[in-house]
Amino acid sequence: MIYSVVSNGQLMPSQAPGDPVPWWSFTKTVLAAGALTLVRDGLLGLDDTLPEGPFTLRQLLRHEAGLADYGELADYHTAVASHQQAWPAIEMLQRLEATRLRYSPGDGWRYSNVGYLYLARLIERLCGLTLEQALVERVFEPLGISQVYLATAAADIDGVYDPRWVYHGLLMGPPAQAALLLDRLLGGQLIPMALVQAMQTVRPLGGPLPGRPWQTAGYGLGLMQGTVAGGLTLSGHTGVGPGSVVAVYRCVVGSGSASCAVFLPNGSEGGVEAQVLTHLLQAL
Repeated sequence: MIYSVVSNGQLMPSQAPGDPVPWWSFTKTVLAAGALTLVRDGLLGLDDTLPEGPFTLRQLLRHEAGLADYGELADYHTAVASHQQAWPAIEMLQRLEATRLRYSPGDGWRYSNVGYLYLARLIERLCGLTLEQALVERVFEPLGISQVYLATAAADIDGVYDPRWVYHGLLMGPPAQAALLLDRLLGGQLIPMALVQAMQTVRPLGGPLPGRPWQTAGYGLGLMQGTVAGGLTLSGHTGVGPGSVVAVYRCVVGSGSASCAVFLPNGSEGGVEAQVLTHLLQAL
């Protein structure tokens, strides 16, 4: 296990070196941050309808756009498990019939990696940069984050997995940098607090979740958010991929705040979230 804690804005000593690890779906939080800088700068509105379909940026970020997810394709899981080369994105979208909405935008909720592929393309188009260049310029450098990059080959993840299977992009970086990024983002160091509040305005998804610490759960703009025992609210994201899990969350109590990132090889969502909660409680 590797973990890092930020307490009241200060990075605490870690128990392990800060080697890059896959951020899995915490990448979505970073993509959302990048998109919200475009909103901040007046290049896009949260409720603007997007060229990719009859849905808005807010609906895309909250998984309310009506899109399917390639995780529902059995052939996808077979190909990943057998270490096949990733399909081109156009082939994946055709296999999924991605243009066929599964419900009217705003009328339901369905976790969709395809939505964040569209988001990555939107960022590239509006910035005129590659996704990595845009994230460096708009998110990493303004927040003082380094050592983070997009994985592009299996060698980036110990040679066991083609990161192109993550169609919206897979960020790699030390857990300490993930904890700092979330802490500074939700602390208002990148976007106005009105947009931070919009990020944390969630669609309730129920709860409690068996085997996980959540008493209630919801999804905001690129953020998982919910309450745990004791009434604390955690905001961040959990990510799962072949061979590992990661969780990055922030909690505010009174005038104090803490953020924690935990990476577990061969762990579970509930296990990594429980570790995050333990370290947050110790820091608050």
